[in-house]
Amino acid sequence: MKKNYSYIGISFIILIFGIWAVPKIVETLSKPELATIGPVPGFEFTDQNGKTITNKDYEGKVYVVEFFFTTCPSICPIMNENMIKIQNEFLGNPKVGIASFTIDPEHDTPEVLKTYAENTGITKLQWHLLTGDKDEIFKLANEGFNLYVGKGSEAEGGFEHSGYFALIDQDGNIRSRIDEFDNPIIYYDGLEDKQIQMLKEDIKALL
Repeated sequence: MKKNYSYIGISFIILIFGIWAVPKIVETLSKPELATIGPVPGFEFTDQNGKTITNKDYEGKVYVVEFFFTTCPSICPIMNENMIKIQNEFLGNPKVGIASFTIDPEHDTPEVLKTYAENTGITKLQWHLLTGDKDEIFKLANEGFNLYVGKGSEAEGGFEHSGYFALIDQDGNIRSRIDEFDNPIIYYDGLEDKQIQMLKEDIKALL
């Protein structure tokens, strides 16, 4: 009986291609689609080690931004507990950073931030707790990121701010996942475990 070797050969090629292609297709489909929101404006502040840090220090890195203050009695402890989870997920990866801007720089000096970092478990070298001119920090939050911060006599701790995290890509652009209605979520809720898991996945997608 004469065998059709060409048919067998084609079948073999299709089989091999399928073994290679299916995981690639699944990987592509599983990666979240990320929208580009806009560029992060330039900034220059001092970190917990007394070092001047600018957005240039984050070039080539994927990083997460938050606004907080060390004496915050309400949402900040939860935010930074969740930020620690992000730190630990990417602890050995120098291409992932975190920028935490204090909105109470008069109290949160580099020395105070250093103690806060030690007490909170902040160990990642690429996690900078940043302080400086209050007006500049407020401008960065309110105009640069459109994340409201302000002083409020009735707010716990005397300051008002959101619990959102911003995701920044290697080129300095704010990025975010697109929801089921094809709209960017823009920011990630730093108080929700589900959103923290989503943020981890999206960092990996950018990497």
